[in-house]
Amino acid sequence: MTADRPPTIDPVAARRWAQRAPARPPWLHEEVGRRMAERLQWIRLEPEAWADWEPVRGGLEAHALVAARYPKARRWIVEREPRQAASAKAAIKRAWWRPGAPALEHGPVPDGAARMLWSNMALHMAADPQELIARWHRALAVDGFLMFSCLGPDTVRELKALHASQGWPPPAHDFTDMHDWGDMLIHAGFAEPVMDMERIVLTWESPGRMVEELRELGANLHPARFGGLRGHAWRRGWDEQAGQFLRGADGRLSLTFEIIYGHALKPPPKVRLAGESAVSVQDLQALLRSGRKPR
Repeated sequence: MTADRPPTIDPVAARRWAQRAPARPPWLHEEVGRRMAERLQWIRLEPEAWADWEPVRGGLEAHALVAARYPKARRWIVEREPRQAASAKAAIKRAWWRPGAPALEHGPVPDGAARMLWSNMALHMAADPQELIARWHRALAVDGFLMFSCLGPDTVRELKALHASQGWPPPAHDFTDMHDWGDMLIHAGFAEPVMDMERIVLTWESPGRMVEELRELGANLHPARFGGLRGHAWRRGWDEQAGQFLRGADGRLSLTFEIIYGHALKPPPKVRLAGESAVSVQDLQALLRSGRKPR
């Protein structure tokens, strides 16, 4: 992994996908979001304000689960692309008929405003994940926490093996290992990262149906991907090979998806005092709010 981004993500392709991605959540994203929401029961912190990072792709049903868990909390909905932002505004609205309903805002999160930042199935598509993690860190208040999920390196390993066996370019970019995510979280200023993973196997009755769902999930951002359009003859050959290579004893095609879950805290800033010390206003305010003494 380089200092700037995973080695196999083409930033131009990543930007193009962000602009053209369907403005709806895939089934898998909703399922992962539901499983991640269940993990909130183990967290004692009760955020009075939280932000959902790109919920249109991450899962609108998952967003509703989190909102129901923190009914009195203020919310920010962060969507960077116009199409997704319009969909979010149409789907996620403040309960104006309920007296005392908490504030709901669509747009950027002010620095230090959120006590929880929720991001479901977005990080593995970021061309510069370290920059994205740094933005999350800025949005969080001191002692706030991050909850995220993303795809791991074992995702579609069967499909990658098929392409390697035929000498074809990779069908997907490489996904980052959970230990590397933990390192990036610490580098960005987070503390106590907790990472774990699970594998979900999805099956389909035909190669065509599988490709249709994979296109809903994301795009191949690998710089070495095939750069042109394939013909019908190649696609028929691909369908035949996939049908043979990926079909199990039950007659269905199967692919593995590795799901990584991450949780981390934003600790108070470390300010080392010497004879002369320069402290930013934001760090000083955070220290005063936390009641801690500078180290």
